[in-house]
Amino acid sequence: MDEKNDKKVEAETAATAEKTAAEAEPEPEKTEGETVADEESEPEAPKENSADASAEAEPEPETAEESTEPATDWKDLYARTLADFDNYRKRAVRDREELVKFATSEAVKDMLPTVDNLALALDQAKDKEDPFVKGVQLAYDGFLKALKDHGAEPFDSVGETLDPNRHEAIATLPSETVEEGKISTEVKKGWMLNGRLLRAAQVVVSSGKSAS
Repeated sequence: MDEKNDKKVEAETAATAEKTAAEAEPEPEKTEGETVADEESEPEAPKENSADASAEAEPEPETAEESTEPATDWKDLYARTLADFDNYRKRAVRDREELVKFATSEAVKDMLPTVDNLALALDQAKDKEDPFVKGVQLAYDGFLKALKDHGAEPFDSVGETLDPNRHEAIATLPSETVEEGKISTEVKKGWMLNGRLLRAAQVVVSSGKSAS
């Protein structure tokens, strides 16, 4: 019996020693390929949502294609504004000059009937050496000079072709000396003021030689 017990104890001791040796034996080292495979197989930890939050807070800038409003060209705008102001200044100066040149047009036009009457009186005078006629001539000449100093001058129309912009035809009569369509007689002289028509001339237009 004692021998059996001793063998049994020895067997248990041997089994315990083998088990202890197996546990104490270190694990084999992993190769480089096994390490990379293990790392790739491990799932990554989810990233925080801070990047998403910042993306939502800061909108992406619009690209040139997405932008609908064109960029303002300040240099071009400045040049255009300066040109507009220069044109306005020139137009204001021109308007002021026009106003000064033709400010007396109504006053001069009111004097023209008096000039017409003086000219008619001189035409009807028989004795040009009469002192009264000479006085009327002096008044007429002074009137013409004063009007000329203000830019007003008469123009002749006899012998010219009828121009609707300068002449007002009041009759058509035959003439032995003036060809058809030409002005044969001036009833009232036309007047210009600083190069602009002040009053159209009243004229008679020739219809050519009479049939008789």
